[in-house]
Amino acid sequence: MSAVTDTVRAVQPGGAIGQSVRDSLVVAKRNLIRMSRIPEMVIFGLIQPIMFVVLFTYVFGGSIDIPGAPEGSAGPYREFLMAGIFAQTVTFATAGAGAGIADDMHKGLIDRFRSLPMARGAVLTGRTLADLVQTALTLVVLAVVALLIGWRTHESMGKVLAGFGLLLLLGYAFSWIGALIGLSVRTPEAATSGGLIWLFPLTFISNAFVPVKGMPTFLQHIAEWNPFSATVAAARQLFGNTVANQPKSLTGAWPMEQPVLASILWAVLIIVVFRTLAVRKYRSATA
Repeated sequence: MSAVTDTVRAVQPGGAIGQSVRDSLVVAKRNLIRMSRIPEMVIFGLIQPIMFVVLFTYVFGGSIDIPGAPEGSAGPYREFLMAGIFAQTVTFATAGAGAGIADDMHKGLIDRFRSLPMARGAVLTGRTLADLVQTALTLVVLAVVALLIGWRTHESMGKVLAGFGLLLLLGYAFSWIGALIGLSVRTPEAATSGGLIWLFPLTFISNAFVPVKGMPTFLQHIAEWNPFSATVAAARQLFGNTVANQPKSLTGAWPMEQPVLASILWAVLIIVVFRTLAVRKYRSATA
């Protein structure tokens, strides 16, 4: 089989990189077709973030004061909140990515892919790209809901799109963590639980939903070095949703002083580390 595989790859134009790209796109297309045939996957993925938007805006919004904003005003909190909700939405897609890969492993689909002359990492890359497309569609719908409840941006369209681009980059990076979890557990149910349990402290010990100022000092340091917080701060900056005359960081944390650059560096680091671990796990799991 190895000799046949090498022969087939040798005649493919573009070399190993071109082969890997083509294989990844084929797998991504397969997963997108599967998602389109199961629309409830997308619908249920939308319900949770919309519920968070409504609950935080109308239940908690009136009691959370944003430093520098008029006291008791819900408008500033809506603008403060939405970057956090967007970021939470893209990271919570991690659980779905892990469950999908675990399901493919459980059904033996991965073994079928392995029997084909295709790049080893293409199966995981295709899956994460398909999840990225689904996450992008979810963000579009969620942005419309946010506009309906009063969220507004105050920067150019280019910066706003860049903000959404950083959010999608974070979601793509975290999908590789989900891929590693999906390959490390035995059932899709375990992958879903394992993909969510660590996300709750990550997203709530951050600047996403409440100002860091109200946290104990040691949590302020954790929150401001949290990669999730860096992307939230970067999105707020690019959306124009920051509060004037307020310090970017309470602890002097570099990611809060340069959130755009920090969010990119965090995402690239996560992708490099967890893609390497996931592909290695994939090879050993199917060996």
